[in-house]
Amino acid sequence: MTAVLTPGGNTPLTSTRVSVEVAAAKLLDVSALLLTTAGKVRSDNDLIFFNAPSGPGVSYSQAGIAVDTNGVPADIDKIVITASLDDQQATFAGTEPTATVRDSANGTVLATFTPPRLTTETALIVVELYRRGTEWKLRAVGQGYASGLAGIATDFGISVEEPSAAPAQPEPEDWHLASPAPTPAPAAAPFTAPAPTPAAPAPAGPAKITLDKGRVSLTKGSSVSLVKDGKPFLSSVKMGLGWEPAYRGRAVDLDASVIAFDSHRKELEKIYFMHLQGFNGAIQHMGDNLTGAGSGDDEVITVHLQSLPPQVTGLVFTVNSFSGQKFTDVAKAYCRLIDANTNTELVRFDLTHAEPRTGVMVCKLIRMNTGEWVMTALEEYADAKSARGMVKPASKLL
Repeated sequence: MTAVLTPGGNTPLTSTRVSVEVAAAKLLDVSALLLTTAGKVRSDNDLIFFNAPSGPGVSYSQAGIAVDTNGVPADIDKIVITASLDDQQATFAGTEPTATVRDSANGTVLATFTPPRLTTETALIVVELYRRGTEWKLRAVGQGYASGLAGIATDFGISVEEPSAAPAQPEPEDWHLASPAPTPAPAAAPFTAPAPTPAAPAPAGPAKITLDKGRVSLTKGSSVSLVKDGKPFLSSVKMGLGWEPAYRGRAVDLDASVIAFDSHRKELEKIYFMHLQGFNGAIQHMGDNLTGAGSGDDEVITVHLQSLPPQVTGLVFTVNSFSGQKFTDVAKAYCRLIDANTNTELVRFDLTHAEPRTGVMVCKLIRMNTGEWVMTALEEYADAKSARGMVKPASKLL
């Protein structure tokens, strides 16, 4: 089944060999960057593009970026796929590209992603492939840069040096590491935009899931954009979390929390049963439930979206067992997003499996640069008994 992703959504890669195609109505230059856990390239050779088409486990062709995860070095944690416009004077406004990820063995489409409406962006991080233990996953990103491919390069430890003297004819830019290693790696070929070729017609992008058609039910890894009638939904919402004991008569004491992050995945604040308010009341925890018994939401966290400070770009909702009970002792766990003004249920996600661990990241809300929020179902487990222990694993899911 093809996964149709929205920003922040992720899905497992079910094949070790995949291709990533990025198509738009304008000429694109597509490239890949191989990043370590520090979020930086190791050398110039970790930029795979038209003039340096081969790297360990990753290769470039006019058809897209091919990845063989078995061939990716162990110290590479992430592969970022970027797209920039061949016409450096143009922007992505009105020409949002679509990424299609295929199983290279049989051509089956594994996932597609079209970012939300773009404006002044001239380059884009489209998707990223990343490790989770021994497995690889795909995440939809859609982060735009008005500074072109050079802006992306700077973020990942590469600088673009302009020629010192103006040549008679324009020359390509050279890519170099911002902080070269003590032993210089062999230099990659100078970065040169590919020769213009006729643009393939852009495929019809998958319809973005919004709130326009009523309540949305999510499955693990799927997302919904909090947009209604074409506008970002910026009202107050309640996140209701519920569960039941898996064995009759055995109480389950779980604690719901929300962790707020900035755009660099840095923790800003934790709101949980011992710290019930954050950001001057923009987030409010309604209190602790000690048993999980009874119908309805066990714990509720209210978020006044319009009152959150601008540095808050990510909210991860978690549930922990401080007493050490495992989630295999829990049944019927769910989360649901509710319009706080009307008590109308907007989004629901029922957790479908349990692991013998003490923490689970249930869902996340991500603020896009368009002003809208996107909710993604996570269901990712961790060995943590408190909100504090969830900060690090939660940041990796942003």
